Amino acid sequence: MNFPFYIAKRYLFSKSSNNAINIITGIASIGIIVGTMALFVVLSVFSGLRDFSLSFSNDFDPDLKVVPETGKYFTVTPNQERQLKNLAGVASYSKIVEERVLFFFKGKELVSCLKGVDSNFTKTNSLLRKDIYNGQWLKPNSYQVVVGYGITEKLSLGLFDFNNPFEVYVPRKGSGVIEREEEAFYKSNLIPVGIYAISEDLDSKYVFCDLTLAQELLELNANQVSGIELKLKRAIDEQLVKTKLDAIFKNKTIVKNRSELNATLHKMLNTENLAVYLILTLVIIMFLFAFSGAIIMMIIDKEDNLKTLFHLGVETKALKKIFLFQGTLLCAIGGIVGLVLGSAIVLLQQQLKLIMITETLAYPVRFSLQNIGIVLATIVTLGFLASLIASNGAGKKVKE
Repeated sequence: MNFPFYIAKRYLFSKSSNNAINIITGIASIGIIVGTMALFVVLSVFSGLRDFSLSFSNDFDPDLKVVPETGKYFTVTPNQERQLKNLAGVASYSKIVEERVLFFFKGKELVSCLKGVDSNFTKTNSLLRKDIYNGQWLKPNSYQVVVGYGITEKLSLGLFDFNNPFEVYVPRKGSGVIEREEEAFYKSNLIPVGIYAISEDLDSKYVFCDLTLAQELLELNANQVSGIELKLKRAIDEQLVKTKLDAIFKNKTIVKNRSELNATLHKMLNTENLAVYLILTLVIIMFLFAFSGAIIMMIIDKEDNLKTLFHLGVETKALKKIFLFQGTLLCAIGGIVGLVLGSAIVLLQQQLKLIMITETLAYPVRFSLQNIGIVLATIVTLGFLASLIASNGAGKKVKE
C-alpha cells in the first residue's frame, strides 16, 4: 500500500489529543456535508424546474420542423410530398401556414398568430386535441377556428356567437396608393368552435384554422407553406431523418428539432442553472477556507510525528502527500454523505410531495445521476486544491 495514503487513512480516522482541533475538523466536515447537500438539492430543483418549463413546449412542438431557409414560405412539390410519405422513421407530418394578423371582436382588437393546419395536424400533435378546454376541434375546409384561452379572455370571446362576428384582417399584397379599407386588408369572418388551454404563453399565441383558409387569406398557392411539422417513430435516429429531409428539399430549408425551436428558452435556463451552480460553488469555497485551516492545524498537531518520519528517511514530498490525501479523502467522504442526504431529500419530495406550489402542484425536482457526478467532481476537485495548498505547510514544519 502507498505509504502516504496509509498514514493519511490513520490520521483521518483517529482523534487528535487536542480537542480544539477535533472541533475545528468537525465544523469543517459539517460545512462540506451541508454545502454538498445544498448544491445537489438546488441543482435537482433547477433540473425539475427546467423539465417543468420545457414540458409544455416539448409536448406542443413537433419532433422536427422544416422551415424555409430564407423568406416566410416555401413550395412543396407533389414529388417532394410523395417522398415525405415514404420517408422511413416518420410517423406522420403536417403542412402548416403561420402569420401574424389582426383579430377583431366586439370593438376589441388583438394582433396574434393565425396558424393554418391540415387534417394530419392532430396526428402529429395530439396535445391540442387532449387540451381542448371547451368546444371541439375544427373541421377541415371550413371557417371554423380553435382559439387559445388567453386570446378569448383578452377579446371577451365566446363560442358559436353568431350575433357578433369574429373578424380577421390580413394585409393585402401589392403596391400603390390605398384609398379604401378593402384595398389594404383582406377581411373574413371566423367561427370559434373550440378553446384550448396549455400554458399562459401558448394560450395567448395561436388561433388555429384550416390550412386552405390560411392560404386563401394570405393569397398563397395550394402548395405554398411556411413549415412542415413531423412526428418521428420511436427509436429513430433524428440526425439521419434530418439528413434525408435536407436531400428531399435540396438544402433550401432548415430542419429544426425541439431544442432548436426553443433555443432562447434553453439558453436562458442553462444560464440560470450555471449562475446558481457558480454561486453555490463560491459558498463551498468559503467552507473550504475553514477546511484548509483545519488541515494546517492538523499539521501543527502532528509536527513531532512528521519530524520523526523525516529523520527515518521519509521524503518531504511524501509528508506533503499525507495531508493532501487526508484532506481529499475527508472532502470525498463529506461529499458522499452530503449527496446521500441530498438524494434522500430529493427522493422524498418526488414521492411524498412535501413542498407544494399550489394545492395540486408539487415543487418540481428531478433526481439526476449527472447532478451527482457534477457535485461530487466539484467537491473532490475543490477539496484537492484546498488540501494541496494547505499541505505545503508539512514540508516547512519538518525543516524548522
